[in-house]
Amino acid sequence: MDFKDKVYKVVKNIPKGETLSYKDVAEKVGRPKAWRSVGSILKENYNPNIPCHRVIRSSGEVGGFNRGTQRKKQLLEKEKCA
Repeated sequence: MDFKDKVYKVVKNIPKGETLSYKDVAEKVGRPKAWRSVGSILKENYNPNIPCHRVIRSSGEVGGFNRGTQRKKQLLEKEKCA
């Protein structure tokens, strides 16, 4: 399994209503300094089965999203209220 597939596997398993940081994801796939690469991989993801909106910055800020930051905030808010 390559790095990209490992990232998708970790992100796919983030439970609804929870988040991980880009750094957390990088650490879980065994490459703790590759958090920027995690962001680049998720930026290209359009598969709805991989909830990349659940990955945020270590600071707690939302971070980027390929469908727009506002949409990411909406999805996170919706999941926390569900």
